[in-house]
Amino acid sequence: MNMLIFLIPIALLLGGLGLFAFLWSLKSGQYEDLDGAAWRVISDGDDKPDT
Repeated sequence: MNMLIFLIPIALLLGGLGLFAFLWSLKSGQYEDLDGAAWRVISDGDDKPDT
């Protein structure tokens, strides 16, 4: 039972850290262009000009 005194604040801290990281990623625009990233992965790069 004494272990809960340590585990509950640690769990709350890690949850808050995860929430902060998620909100930061939303604010910095990480989820703005999901379709573009998906198409860039499967693109074979043939549209580059020959030099």
